[in-house]
Amino acid sequence: MATSTHDGRTAGHTSHGRRVILREGANHALLDEVAKRIIEQLQEDGRRPYATIGRAVGLSEAAVRQRVQRLLDAGVMQIVAVTDPLQLGFARQAMVGVRTSADLEETADRLAELDAVDYVVITAGSFDLLLEVVARNDDHLLEILKEIRAVPGVVATEAFVYLKLRKQTYTWGTP
Repeated sequence: MATSTHDGRTAGHTSHGRRVILREGANHALLDEVAKRIIEQLQEDGRRPYATIGRAVGLSEAAVRQRVQRLLDAGVMQIVAVTDPLQLGFARQAMVGVRTSADLEETADRLAELDAVDYVVITAGSFDLLLEVVARNDDHLLEILKEIRAVPGVVATEAFVYLKLRKQTYTWGTP
């Protein structure tokens, strides 16, 4: 499942089923080179012990713990679990392209409120918005599409159903 989020966040995936979410426009004063290296360590493994991170970045365990807490408190990142939709009973995933006649940001916010929508992005191209949804089955996907189409300002949708996931990674470094 793609994990960029509707509120300007990007995610770093780990091999242990956790991810670190970095907030766009974050407080850059907190992002010195050591903080970036800590974030990269957590992107590799969101459960990596602070002592291990400290050895990798040249800080004590306590210093790493404090820096991570400051990054979390400032909203620079989150550490969250990543789930496999298939294992949770969601057999259908789709990207939905949306065209709107209304204000893009208002429409994006309304669509982001829908429970089945886990990703909303304003785009430049043939669609105004892209959404990612997970559904239990085709009937549930149809219900979700009806919900999306009922949002004021939505004038057209196109669903791209996922058949097989070939690659999903969020392990890019920090700038």
